[in-house]
Amino acid sequence: MPASTDLDDISFLGRLSEALSQRIEEQTRPLFDDAGITVPVRSCSLLTALEAAGEATAAELARALGQSHQLVVQKCPALLRLGFVTQHADPADARRKIFRLTDAGRDQLRRLDAYSVRISEVYRALFEEVGDVHGAILKALKALADRPLAERFRE
Repeated sequence: MPASTDLDDISFLGRLSEALSQRIEEQTRPLFDDAGITVPVRSCSLLTALEAAGEATAAELARALGQSHQLVVQKCPALLRLGFVTQHADPADARRKIFRLTDAGRDQLRRLDAYSVRISEVYRALFEEVGDVHGAILKALKALADRPLAERFRE
């Protein structure tokens, strides 16, 4: 049987998930602009994790977020440049860099908190229209963590 060329085919679930993420990011940016939020859309959870930790290394943030160390390291320069975080060497190990929120970063988080109240309402209304996408994604992530695709493929 030939490979599917229909990019909406179920076998391209990862691509579709990425397309949803991209669409949300594109549509969020103007909303952020209106709310005075200048944090890159895909870096909000990083600021939130840093606030929870107080200070942390990129590796600690990666673990907290369930993301790769490389992805966290890629996001940090923009946050430093925007003045939302500071970086200093760990006194115990100069190779390790420790990140902290700045006052500007905390201000962005306050703005994000206010935005989150409204966007949560918008997402709930969307889910009434299309079904609980958030719950489905969480359920799929847990199921794949419990039983990866390779194991399912062999069954």
